[in-house]
Amino acid sequence: MAEHTSSSITIEASPAEVMAVIADFGRYPDWTGEVKQAEVLATDAAGRAEQVRLVMDAGAIKDDQVLGYTWTGDNEVSWTLVKSQMLRALDGSYLLAPAGKGTEVTYKLTVDVKIPMLGMIKRKAEKVIIDRALAGLKKRVESGAK
Repeated sequence: MAEHTSSSITIEASPAEVMAVIADFGRYPDWTGEVKQAEVLATDAAGRAEQVRLVMDAGAIKDDQVLGYTWTGDNEVSWTLVKSQMLRALDGSYLLAPAGKGTEVTYKLTVDVKIPMLGMIKRKAEKVIIDRALAGLKKRVESGAK
């Protein structure tokens, strides 16, 4: 199994409030920075996204990708790459756990790009992606923006 990078943050909101923001793909361009466009392509019986197309622009790396999502209960979502121009693999997850009056959010990510890259550089890139995503998620949820 490929190495993954993970990080956690505590958000002052309930797990349901945090998951509502995570599941609202149409709003990702409002808070993620790198996601310029998000389109839900398919949903499951519960109305949750199963496939999402994301148009990404992270400076030097621009990509148009489709991710497949799996929802485990109300506190975990994971995804895997369906197709991409720049990536060979992209596997990640958010796991939410109550923490005092808030929610601990753990984000795990594994990225494999089609261009050659040293492992330590990949891990650093994953860490930057995770830290930005968690900071953006925290800011979005705690601001109460809908």
